Amino acid sequence: MMQHRIKLRPDEVKEFVAAATKCAYDVDISYNSFIVDAKSIIGVLGLNFNQVLTVSYNGYDENFEKYLRKFAVAC
Repeated sequence: MMQHRIKLRPDEVKEFVAAATKCAYDVDISYNSFIVDAKSIIGVLGLNFNQVLTVSYNGYDENFEKYLRKFAVAC
């Protein structure tokens, strides 16, 4: 399972969901024990954007990996 820690702003949600939707595998985004489908704009908008978010998925898409790098948070 791949995981990336990111910081996301509300104005970036539409673009983030569009990028996740292009993946052929399931993508989840979470913080603490709250997990939502990253392909759901309503679900992602319900997140607390003051938190560091974790994107989890089983698969690989080079474009999605590049896209996530711009939101990366140092561990």
